[in-house]
Amino acid sequence: MTSDPAHREKGKRGLSLSASIRARQRDGFFPVIAEIKVRSQKEGDLLCGRDPVRLAKEMAVCPVAGISVVTETEHFGGHMGLLAAVAAAVDVPVLHKDFITTEDRIAQSAVAGASAVLLITAMVEPERMARLIAAARRHGLETLVETHSEAEIRKVMDLPFDLMGINNRDITILEVDDDDVGRTEALACFCKGPRPLVSESAIGSAEDARRAGKSGADAVLVGTAVLKAASPRTFLDELVSVGWPP
Repeated sequence: MTSDPAHREKGKRGLSLSASIRARQRDGFFPVIAEIKVRSQKEGDLLCGRDPVRLAKEMAVCPVAGISVVTETEHFGGHMGLLAAVAAAVDVPVLHKDFITTEDRIAQSAVAGASAVLLITAMVEPERMARLIAAARRHGLETLVETHSEAEIRKVMDLPFDLMGINNRDITILEVDDDDVGRTEALACFCKGPRPLVSESAIGSAEDARRAGKSGADAVLVGTAVLKAASPRTFLDELVSVGWPP
């Protein structure tokens, strides 16, 4: 796809994930963040011999809002080189997903070419979260702050981050639980404000995306389902074709 001028506002490569989500909405597409993940604790090997950079380029041909790259090594098989390679290969915003808890990791994200970083409320106390958000801003990166409960939403809602995330699964047990988009439906009402809301994980169909959107989510982040699809490109086309508004 050809990048939208609205993308070019933030990040090392001038790409903004939040602006991309809003641009996809204006274009009438349902905003989708597709994910490159080597493996998961629940599903095992997800690449199945495929070249992840080539796969990311295939995903970016669809009108997706961005590409997420998981770099955590021990449980998900990623690495920083994967982030850098994908960021260099695609012309959409790239979200760096890992268990980021230090300012050094934020700096590494920027050097690798990320446009945004994931910060997980369950793993970072609010004071440290505020410092990480400030560090990301200094490096030109947006922050997607992930939550999994009403208590976590209330803990961070006054911090100056860019995108709110609701993970439908529990990252503290490595997302091996079976929650569905119902968690977004239950929690979206607590996420008021202008920043985009992203429903993460457990999105397995166009109907799941529609449910998330109708509950208040502005975008969905889809990892395992797109990687396990017979045709990732066809699957992504089905999701974005839910349309906006859903």
